[in-house]
Amino acid sequence: MQKSTQAANAWRILFLLFLANLFNFFDRTIPAIIIEPIRMEWHLSDFQLGIIGTAFTIVYAMAGLPLGRMADTGSRSRLMGWGLAVWSALTAVNGLVGSFWSFLLVRMGVGIGEASYGPAANSLIGDLFPAHRRARAMGIFMLGLPLGLLLAFFTIGSMVQAFGSWRAPFFIAAVPGLLLAVFMFFIREPARGAAETVAVAQTPIDRPLRRVLMIPTFGWLTLAGLTFNFASYACNSFMVPMLQRYFLLPLQEAAVATGVIVGLTGLVGLTLGGWIADRIHQRVASGRLLFAAVSMLVATVSTACALHAGRIEIGVFVVLFSIGWLFAYNFYTCVYTAIQDVVQPRLRATAMALYFAGLYLLGGGLGPVVVGLLSDHFAQTAMLEAGAGQMTEAFKAVGLHDAMYLIPVALLLTLVFLLQASRCFSQDAQRMREGMVVDGVPALA
Repeated sequence: MQKSTQAANAWRILFLLFLANLFNFFDRTIPAIIIEPIRMEWHLSDFQLGIIGTAFTIVYAMAGLPLGRMADTGSRSRLMGWGLAVWSALTAVNGLVGSFWSFLLVRMGVGIGEASYGPAANSLIGDLFPAHRRARAMGIFMLGLPLGLLLAFFTIGSMVQAFGSWRAPFFIAAVPGLLLAVFMFFIREPARGAAETVAVAQTPIDRPLRRVLMIPTFGWLTLAGLTFNFASYACNSFMVPMLQRYFLLPLQEAAVATGVIVGLTGLVGLTLGGWIADRIHQRVASGRLLFAAVSMLVATVSTACALHAGRIEIGVFVVLFSIGWLFAYNFYTCVYTAIQDVVQPRLRATAMALYFAGLYLLGGGLGPVVVGLLSDHFAQTAMLEAGAGQMTEAFKAVGLHDAMYLIPVALLLTLVFLLQASRCFSQDAQRMREGMVVDGVPALA
């Protein structure tokens, strides 16, 4: 038995990982904010707008599996450095394209670059911090999500207004990412499993994907991530245009309101939520997942009420939806940490890549395109019910608003899957500990 330790440079590396995660989500969010100018310029439907997000996430998910295995067997710092350089450079290229299809192709390239980051960073955090501190560490790392969204939603509208073009944000966003990529190559990585309470075998593990998929908790958490990502990507992709059409807000105001909903809430949710999750975990083995399930209940009710209220005061809508998203952020600190607890250190990057594949292929990939399809359908229905012979922006507003009801539905399904995961978590966590090496003797063949 060895003592659970924390790497001496853990907090410095975590800060660097947080910054890269921030720009990851900043770059990823740009299309969702400038989507209406693109729609007008290229005369696109909501279904086509949804394809932009779906194509990105499908490529992200498919590329993540081989890149996750590379992170488990090779240098995580070099993989993250090259990935950050690639996605930042291609973000700049996005500002140069002249058609919908070329824009879509470049976004798919950005997805490959970003796919290198998540599994490697999660694996690295698992080796930097012992189990009882991982939720807080993961909460700090995931602060890059709301801060990246907040920075994007609060500044990109102003960039578009200042430069008179939706292309400007892509050029500006590429610069810090390219600079940050250089620092990634200088990270000193800890040994695999360095923060565990028992020693970890260094011999290769056979059938890694099968071993991960045989963990019941992992399966339920993947389903929960699928439905949660469906809701998250649907919200991030269409909240700005919905506020523009349904509440008649200008681009900059709609972007700021969305920043409050999906960004500002995360600052509280991830910091406070990570602390609460760690405290509950010390008392109840499956406490993190139960806390996440309760959070999903609040999120479901709050977002459903905001949409059901119709054309209420925009401030009231933002408050109601923000309460829901504040609790929804507890998903990240609870679920990502739970995966670390049931998967062996040498399989964590593979597990996260597999997990992300499920999330993005069937969750994030479907969210934007299904909402886009439903939006077009509901808009057509509204037009026919009104007896009108021509589609107008008013009908498109109703269609998109009604399609957003899929968000609370997906959050409710997330709650159900989290409850199922909590039932088998303790047993799977024990199996993980038994499957590691005690006193240098391998427990796995």
